[in-house]
Amino acid sequence: MYAIIETGGKQIKVEKGQSIYIEKLAGNEGETVTFDKVLFVGGDDVKVGSPLVDGATVTAKVEKQGRAKKLVVFKYKPKKNYRRKQGHRQPYTKVTIDSINA
Repeated sequence: MYAIIETGGKQIKVEKGQSIYIEKLAGNEGETVTFDKVLFVGGDDVKVGSPLVDGATVTAKVEKQGRAKKLVVFKYKPKKNYRRKQGHRQPYTKVTIDSINA
């Protein structure tokens, strides 16, 4: 059984036992998070939402909070002596899917 959930403005296909990296969520390590924006549930019994599946939830456990590798943002304009260098590290949350309730 699998489901497609929406979190952080993205749609993600998840299965039980899978670990995924998503946009940062509020919550400490070891806490349980419930996703109620379930768009699709697949498997033996298929349920398609319009736009959401009624009563369907996905529960997950927060494994860790972290930040991705640094990206360099470099802006410049040729021949104008304009240069700006900036770094960025996107925060993320790693979760493991516990169950899909449909």
